[in-house]
Amino acid sequence: MTTTIQPPADAVAKDPHWASTLERLRNRTRPTLTLRICDDQAAKDALATAQYAQRRIKETAEADPDSAESKKAVRAAETEVKKAQAAVDEATIVLTFRALERTALTELKKAHPATEEQAEEGIDFNIDTLGPALVAASSVDGLTEDDARLFLDTWSDAEAEALLAAAFNVQRETRMDLGKG
Repeated sequence: MTTTIQPPADAVAKDPHWASTLERLRNRTRPTLTLRICDDQAAKDALATAQYAQRRIKETAEADPDSAESKKAVRAAETEVKKAQAAVDEATIVLTFRALERTALTELKKAHPATEEQAEEGIDFNIDTLGPALVAASSVDGLTEDDARLFLDTWSDAEAEALLAAAFNVQRETRMDLGKG
């Protein structure tokens, strides 16, 4: 059995470093993840083409790094990549998901119990009903449960899975490092 040793309260009060650390721990924000959706294939293709051209121009410029012409070509290629990236960014929908507090996630899972069949398979919750609820609950953008259900029912399997993955993965996102002990 492991016991947790707490430092004496008076020592903690006297240690400004610990007080500052404790304050930072109390004020941490929950993790967020984004899902980027771009349906403009022409914009994505233009970006890929511009990036390819940029790589080729940089390779050529490396052979003659002092050439003013090469430097100009590299700058022009960088400009084209920036323009193409801006077009992709303009065409992209970004959905943001934030991790729920642990107790809220637990309650949400309890509100969506597994079916008998799912329970027999060792599943703790009903993914069919929890999925839309979790997407809505973790959405920073205000997606509703009805929105989520519609998207999950009508998008392709891969896209629906990506939407669910964003909502589920943010719940598992960690920003900690146990380090070497």
